[in-house]
Amino acid sequence: MPSDDKRNMVLIGMPGVGKSTIGVLLAKQLGYSFLDTDLLIQVAEAKTLQQLIQKHGISGFCELEAEYIRSVSVSAHVIATGGSVVYGKAAMRHLITDAVVIHLDLSLDRLQKRLDDLDARGVAIAPGRDLSDLYAERHPLYLKYADLTVATDGLTPDQIVKKILALLNSIETASIYLS
Repeated sequence: MPSDDKRNMVLIGMPGVGKSTIGVLLAKQLGYSFLDTDLLIQVAEAKTLQQLIQKHGISGFCELEAEYIRSVSVSAHVIATGGSVVYGKAAMRHLITDAVVIHLDLSLDRLQKRLDDLDARGVAIAPGRDLSDLYAERHPLYLKYADLTVATDGLTPDQIVKKILALLNSIETASIYLS
């Protein structure tokens, strides 16, 4: 588990993977606060994600998202991000400063079973593209930014949190020995 430095835990991954659910549970276990960046944007803009995507277009929405991400200045937080956060290089640079980035990975098959209406969820996806296109585009970006990748297929939220905590403990133990 994170030591006294109170670094943030940043959750990234595809829409529907469970970042918000896992984030709340992980924050409770760590004694951290929880921040959902999608909710932050929706509350500040007084619009749903889908309304914002319709108003600004995908690239405009991603710029808006990156602007909000860059304004986040917290410590000892679990931060659940929107799935499109990895498109903003400056936003990701800001998030990864003093944070452990955890990629929640769910297979495409399972994602397709969870997500039936991408538009209703407010997913930044170009017209004519489907979930498999989005997965192929984003998955390499998640891997690029992640300190840890946690395969979540077939696991309950509690099991996923236990897996994350075990990985965080192993990282902390390894850093003690490497110091």
